[in-house]
Order: sequence, then C-alpha cells, then structure tokens
Amino acid sequence: MLCTNQNMTALQIVTFFVRRWQLETTFEEARRHLGLETQRQWSALAIARTTPILLGVFSSVTLLANTLVCNGTLPMRQAAWYTRTIPTFSDALAAVRAHWWRAIGLATSRRERDMIKVPRNVFRRLHEAACYAA
Repeated sequence: MLCTNQNMTALQIVTFFVRRWQLETTFEEARRHLGLETQRQWSALAIARTTPILLGVFSSVTLLANTLVCNGTLPMRQAAWYTRTIPTFSDALAAVRAHWWRAIGLATSRRERDMIKVPRNVFRRLHEAACYAA
C-alpha cells in the first residue's frame, strides 16, 4: 500500500480507496448518461457553469429513483449474456422517465379521425425504448 501520509494504517488506506471508488463510479455514470465534462469546443468557464447543474440532475434522478423503489428494487433491463443484481444509473434514469411520463399521461385528440390505436404491447416496447434512450 502506498500513501503520502505515512501515519495511516493499511485499513485506513483501503477505506479511503473504497470511498474514492464510489465517487469515481458516480462521475463515470454522470459522464456516460448526462455528458458531464464532455462539451466539446466549449470554454472552461462554460464547463464550470454546467458541471454543477449536471451533478444536480444526477443527484435529483438518484433521489427520485430512490423514492420510486418498490420492495427495495428498481426495474432493471437484463442482458442475454449475464444477469445483473444491482441497478445502474441508466435503470434509475429510465424509472424516473417512466414515472414522469405516466404521471403526465398521454393526451389524445377528441376527434376520432385523429386517433390512431396502437396495440398495448407495441406501446409498452416503444415506451421502454424511449425510457432507456441515451
């Protein structure tokens, strides 16, 4: 174990490493899903202004997803090649999007001729695809 503070024990160093890892994964998820620090050809000042807002969005989505959790789990998409046991930020973002879209409902035209009926299973698949859109 290497550390600049020679008075730290191995357990303290590992504890700080674990805390740091949690922050690193948070920033990686924010970069992947919200575009944190990826604004190309922007000035350093513009990035400095947008970064706190994007971290606020990340925090808001995380808190909202936490309140939406039913029975301790978030709905998660599963890949065919492996099973995940822990939801990602993508799952949290999709759950929050789905909740908001269900809350506002879908307005339909009052005139029957403007209405197109979509089969329920097609609508669910489109809804899920939109929720998980990057």
